[in-house]
Amino acid sequence: MTDRAKLAVLGAGSWGSTLAALLHANGHEVRVWCHSGEELEQLRETGHPPGVPELKLPALTLTTEIAEAARGCDAAVLVIPAQAATALCKRLREEEIAIPLMVIASKGIDLTTLRPLSAVIEEALPDTRVGVISGPCIAREVAQGIPTSVVAACSDADSAGAIQRWFAGPAFRVYRQADVLGVEYAGAYKNVIAIAAGVGDGLGFGANSKSALLTRGLAEMRRFAVELGAQESTISGLAGIGDLCVTCFSPHSRNRRFGEALGKGGNPAEALGGIGETVEGAPTARAVCRIAAERGLSVPLAEAVVRIMDGEWNPREAVIRLMSRELKEEN
Repeated sequence: MTDRAKLAVLGAGSWGSTLAALLHANGHEVRVWCHSGEELEQLRETGHPPGVPELKLPALTLTTEIAEAARGCDAAVLVIPAQAATALCKRLREEEIAIPLMVIASKGIDLTTLRPLSAVIEEALPDTRVGVISGPCIAREVAQGIPTSVVAACSDADSAGAIQRWFAGPAFRVYRQADVLGVEYAGAYKNVIAIAAGVGDGLGFGANSKSALLTRGLAEMRRFAVELGAQESTISGLAGIGDLCVTCFSPHSRNRRFGEALGKGGNPAEALGGIGETVEGAPTARAVCRIAAERGLSVPLAEAVVRIMDGEWNPREAVIRLMSRELKEEN
């Protein structure tokens, strides 16, 4: 791995395009795979993906042919909806495209297998090393060059260092560590809590409510992630607390906006359609509840999100149920 790398960005949505521009600015050769001709043409016409008007996409290779984007790359950055990862890995395998290192920038849990994306990739592409990059990084702010810090994780120390160097820039500080599972589960779960925080916004609640929700959501996230093999310290870091805070407070957060629409009484399907982009917290909440049921874990906030989405509880009823749970010790 050299300082100047050949990198494929698999996914040209708001975050994928933003990361592609960042990597290009860092001096790397970047090729971007678009999932459809319509997406590709929109990028060429507007110069930016939907939802990130601040981004001015540089002269990159844009293609709908995955072989053109990924063949011969030093690493690929996965930035697609989590539920599409299995199909993409199958396509890479069928076309015999070798990916030395896959860097996961998507945030979710596979609903079919109830596994993190690292496990999905490792099974489908056994010769591919897997890393992940995550943290408080709203695409619109990164596109504007507003400073933030994130974390790169890989069990292979050299690969973690390479990811760190590739992405690091004047306004994008990257730390490194080895806990891939912790970074993944934190990044996925915080979207569920953000939906709940958005519900509170839709109901007109204030700072007290959201601060309490984030604190108890963090405890719920920590219980879940540690049970599944994550390190507790990771949940207290950038991928956990850091990403949780920005996703619950930012007006640009898709998951928070979806929750806000629910809190205002919106129909879940219409609310999802109104966002216009993937809301990863919705399927993740279902995966979390299924895993929790299998392992006997308490996940009241995730359960409330699912019940609101399914129309079993209205938002105010969900709040009443959460607030009237059995009193207990904090820790």
